[in-house]
Amino acid sequence: MSLAAIVTRLRAAGCVFAEDEARLLAAAAPDPAELARLVERRAAGEPLEHVLGWARFRGLRIQVDPGVFVPRPRTEFLAEQAIAAAPGPAAVVVDLCCGSGALGAALVAALGEVELHASDIDPAAVACARRNLPGARVYEGDLFDPLPAGLRGRVDLLLANVPYVPTGEIPLLPAEARLHEARVALDGGGDGLEVLRRVAASAGRWLAPGGHLLFETGGRQAAHAVEAIARHGLTPRVAHSGDWDATVLIATRQA
Repeated sequence: MSLAAIVTRLRAAGCVFAEDEARLLAAAAPDPAELARLVERRAAGEPLEHVLGWARFRGLRIQVDPGVFVPRPRTEFLAEQAIAAAPGPAAVVVDLCCGSGALGAALVAALGEVELHASDIDPAAVACARRNLPGARVYEGDLFDPLPAGLRGRVDLLLANVPYVPTGEIPLLPAEARLHEARVALDGGGDGLEVLRRVAASAGRWLAPGGHLLFETGGRQAAHAVEAIARHGLTPRVAHSGDWDATVLIATRQA
């Protein structure tokens, strides 16, 4: 299968970056039969990252299995904010709703040795995160539930890339997300903030004095997210990136 034929097939399937994708697929396939299979998976609408088995995040190659939430480019802004807020290389970091572990991997790459703990409710995501975070402790369970009690009051950075799409807007998502990623990684409840409220209610008990909770949210949800955070005794501020079209809240437990 020639590169030109792959491009034609992908364009016909609606792939906007057909040339780039064709090169990636050709490089990933060990033989023509496998290449044809990969091209057909992509043409059928499967996310490119699931077809390749990896996603690029802050220069890292993050393994992503079929069905697992694909790390978004805009979430690099959350990683940047977390790296800037870190107290140093000995930081204690918890990554809730960790998905493939992309955020944790980015922090380790930037900060060096950190004490990293991660959790996710999706078993497929946990399996990915364990491969992407070989030096971390990765737990399967709902938010804080599987974390060891010894972390309470010690966490310097609490990353919570919670789902924040309102339930009623799930049908409006691109088919790649709606059909191929776990719904639990997308659905944030009626207004998109239900999971965040659960995190905010418990975060203060886990954060160290001066520790930070960081999460991504939609721009139109930011004001309500600030209210939810402030209600639980944390001091919030909003960071926005026009380049990434990303909104991040940083909430601090006062010393």
